[in-house]
Amino acid sequence: MDAAITAAVRQLLAEVGYAGLTVAAVAERAGIGKASIYRRYATKHEMIFAATIHGEVLEAPLDTGSLLGDLTELARVIVSHLHHPAAASALMSLLGEIAADPALVERFTRNFVEPERAGNAEVLKRAVRRRELPQLPDMDLFHAMFGGTVLSWLFIAHHDPDDLPERLAQFACAALQATAHQPPPENAPS
Repeated sequence: MDAAITAAVRQLLAEVGYAGLTVAAVAERAGIGKASIYRRYATKHEMIFAATIHGEVLEAPLDTGSLLGDLTELARVIVSHLHHPAAASALMSLLGEIAADPALVERFTRNFVEPERAGNAEVLKRAVRRRELPQLPDMDLFHAMFGGTVLSWLFIAHHDPDDLPERLAQFACAALQATAHQPPPENAPS
């Protein structure tokens, strides 16, 4: 059923755009009832995000044996999720609608952002275990910086993403290692 929903969402986004997409149209295209969709996704926003970006379950990127390699793999995953044509057609409108509703922000954070942060944390915990970093960095800041860079690169600057994973990983790795021994600012969130 998830594959049918994903296919229907992606097809309809290409045909009618984000504003024209409805749960009823997705249900009809997928050959299922609306109730089946609402049992899986509480909102249209969750359905679209899961079909175009990623679902609620994310595996940590491949363990390459080094911080630089792991960050490159993480960047590749993020770029592949966000560079898909369906994501490109829906993401900015979707994020705008989510941001305008505190209840949606809470659900979105719990269902989609927290799994992203957990994957990021796993990558950085590996680096701590390998002694490439002495401690975990501020995870909220890392998540915003790393994923936010991809968003900016693709959707604001409209740059080609071909070499972005390698460039972003090198930059982030250097920044993490350069700041690893500095104490966090006194007003930094814990």
